[in-house]
Amino acid sequence: MTNAILSLCRSTALVVCGGLMLPDAGFAGSFTPPAGCTGWLTVQGRACRVSNFYKCTQDAPGDQWRTDFDQEGLFFASRTDAEGQWVESIDMNPMVRQVMDGAEDPASFSELLGGVDTFAFSLRRDDGGASTVRGFDRLTGKTVVIDGISLQETQFEFAETKADGSVVQSRGNEYINADWRLFFAGPSEWDDGNGGVPMDGSPLQFIFPGEPGFFSTEPLFECDAILSSYSKGASDGN
Repeated sequence: MTNAILSLCRSTALVVCGGLMLPDAGFAGSFTPPAGCTGWLTVQGRACRVSNFYKCTQDAPGDQWRTDFDQEGLFFASRTDAEGQWVESIDMNPMVRQVMDGAEDPASFSELLGGVDTFAFSLRRDDGGASTVRGFDRLTGKTVVIDGISLQETQFEFAETKADGSVVQSRGNEYINADWRLFFAGPSEWDDGNGGVPMDGSPLQFIFPGEPGFFSTEPLFECDAILSSYSKGASDGN
């Protein structure tokens, strides 16, 4: 679920935003994490997205960052803790920071490994927005192997209620790696009240330090399909 709730270019210049240091948007190439941080994993996924993961000495033990890039560059960053909770996230277009603002039932990766985890927590945005989230993650009992990495499949469902009363719901499947304590996207559906929208950002390649493509900012998969869909929509006036 955690990947689904809050669902980033290359430059030596840095942008400072709410204590987070991110690379400024620039030419496609290789991502360099901020000072004091060490990159350890790149994931090339479906839907024209590549994610780079890194850990920073200044953060709490178990915290780690994920930066997401599409064809236009950096678009999202997030920090999770050892239990997979979202500590903070930043949308880049426009730039809005979101943080956890208390948890009635904290998300727990440890409980999920036992079979199921429920969660209920609040979120606060620096543009004044706020919402509450309730839902669950559940192991399906299935294991998949993607690019040589064994992952457990989960089923998730959640509802995010905003201050104005509007509700966004999502359900579907994700994947977890118990050793890394990370969620990875899978096939799901997102519904903001105007009908469900299917999406699938499942991982296709796992790349480690020293391997070709590590910390790349260039997505490899399904980008042509996304461009084709966008061009068709524009020509149709949608």
